Amino acid sequence: MRIRFGLVVVCLLAAGRELGAQAPGAADDFVKSHYAKYEYRIPMRDGVKLFASVYVPQAGAFKDAGPYPFLMTRTPYSCAPYGEEKFPARVGPSQELMESGYIFVCEDARGRTASEGVFQEMSPHIDNKETGDKKSAKDVDESTDMYDTVEFLLKHVPNNNGKVGITGISYPGFYTSASIIDSHPAIKAASPQAPMTDLFFNDDGYHGGAFMLGANYGFYRGFKPQKNPMIPSDLRFGAEPSASENPDTYATLLGAGATGNLDTGKEYLNGSNWLFHDQLVHTTYDEYWKKRDLSRRMKGIHTAVMTVGGWFDAEDLSGPFKTFHAIDELNPGAVNTLVIGPWTHGGWSRTDGDHLGDVTFNTKTSLFYRAKIEYPFFEFYLKGVHGGPLPKAYVFETGSNVWKTYDAWPPKPAVAKTLYFRAGGRLSFDAPTEKTGVDEYVSDPAHPVPFVEYTTNTVPQRYMADDQRFASRRPDVLVYETEPLTEDVTIAGPVRPKLKVASTGTDSDFVVKLIDVYPYDYPNPPSPDAALGKRVTGAAPVVMGGYQQLVRGEPMRAKFRDSWEKPTALVPGKMVSVNAEMPDINHTFRTGHRIMVQVQSSWFPLVDRNPQTFVDIPLAKPEQFVKATESVYRSAGAASGVEVLVMPAQ
Repeated sequence: MRIRFGLVVVCLLAAGRELGAQAPGAADDFVKSHYAKYEYRIPMRDGVKLFASVYVPQAGAFKDAGPYPFLMTRTPYSCAPYGEEKFPARVGPSQELMESGYIFVCEDARGRTASEGVFQEMSPHIDNKETGDKKSAKDVDESTDMYDTVEFLLKHVPNNNGKVGITGISYPGFYTSASIIDSHPAIKAASPQAPMTDLFFNDDGYHGGAFMLGANYGFYRGFKPQKNPMIPSDLRFGAEPSASENPDTYATLLGAGATGNLDTGKEYLNGSNWLFHDQLVHTTYDEYWKKRDLSRRMKGIHTAVMTVGGWFDAEDLSGPFKTFHAIDELNPGAVNTLVIGPWTHGGWSRTDGDHLGDVTFNTKTSLFYRAKIEYPFFEFYLKGVHGGPLPKAYVFETGSNVWKTYDAWPPKPAVAKTLYFRAGGRLSFDAPTEKTGVDEYVSDPAHPVPFVEYTTNTVPQRYMADDQRFASRRPDVLVYETEPLTEDVTIAGPVRPKLKVASTGTDSDFVVKLIDVYPYDYPNPPSPDAALGKRVTGAAPVVMGGYQQLVRGEPMRAKFRDSWEKPTALVPGKMVSVNAEMPDINHTFRTGHRIMVQVQSSWFPLVDRNPQTFVDIPLAKPEQFVKATESVYRSAGAASGVEVLVMPAQ
């Protein structure tokens, strides 16, 4: 997970390491009384040995005496606790699965923690089929590592039924996806969850060509190169902030200047983390990113797949959709299901899923998912009980707060319509008829628009649904909204901004936000607490009447308007088209609500500042950060708006 700026403790995040890798400490009595633990160093075909913890049901511990299937995760975040006498608080992705009885396996990824080898960021898949060459006997990637691990487990762990499942969230989600390419025939069920898939396109690294600054800097302060294999006494994760560290991320990162200073500056990373450096300096869609785009390589999949994600996933929002569509495209006829709920990154595994910040969902969606979707999926494909094939798409509809099932995603009945920007700040499905029309604002990189209104030393996951009233009051934010809706409007699928813009700068960002505006008589929650209704400890509960809930927001860096590989400068004052595709939503704007779109040119420190000068942004000099007047056109011949997929009225 890549969420924290101040205190980063990667290994303690359940979403990163859910199988046999919970926080070390006093063992849960159930795990210790029902499972025996074994540790292996499993040889790969190139001689490297990978560490694995294996939790085997004890004789007589379960009504079902076996044989048992394997349920496995592979992780770069550690399989702690280490030592066969030490047990975690939980094994498996859920209480239901742990109590059902599986052989749970956690394997340290190549080059991380107790495993040998060399770690690569999202290690590229070796696909010699593209060149017609055969893969060498010693060519290794995540697919071969998984294949060799499965072969070893089947031969060396007794009382197994010959079936293997694999799952993981975030980085372990990437390992799940990568592990099932040309998959071992024993792998019968796989669930990539919030899988890192293509870091340059709306996963952790870049969104719309803009660097996800706050999350990446925080993550790489804790996720560092390692000398491996490590022994338990060497394990150190995360970075405690110094007593003098500014708790305000906005002020801290603004004071750093150009993002390159965070990479090399003595008071920052001081050149110590090549992983962060690689993310930062590859600012275009070059070979570094192309060979790490896993969606291009999801071939040879012979297992049932259930890809899981969250509508409010601040880290890997697009990964589940790209993975799901790639499996369909490259593996015709594959058993392939998409499950999306109203969750933050990995929230389905560790929260009730009944709210996010101030926004409520009226049901414990995570409990439903774990008991009624995830548990039957693995039980059916690994044990042949308690379930059956899932629908093609099993998605939660926010706004109306109901689960929906579809035989395709996006749903086939959805129709493309455009929400057009109109004069006077209006937003309408009717196209403009005026011959002229333009709205302007001044963007100043010295005073960027913040992504939240409250002080924070993190990138809080709740920002994905936070109130945007603070932004709508700023002069450097354009606001367009509909009249109160006379019927429900459900939007399902990707959101596609299509802007006609000009700038006095030679580069600019255009951040587009789709927002649900609540009626002024909308009731407050009955008993708000620190998580629901309050943004910071001691703050007054938020007034929900008139709340402007963010539904989806993304930046678009104008220099990439024609090519992700070869950016081009803006010509000051010349109108251009800036189009984009934002990750999907499934949201109902209820009767009486309004639909709003906001447009701005900074979103700090969620994304890096655009100097508004056509330069290599990490190396931008102070004098190259300049004010720019941004123009957004809204006439009949130059219409701006947001294309969405609208479901027919029920």
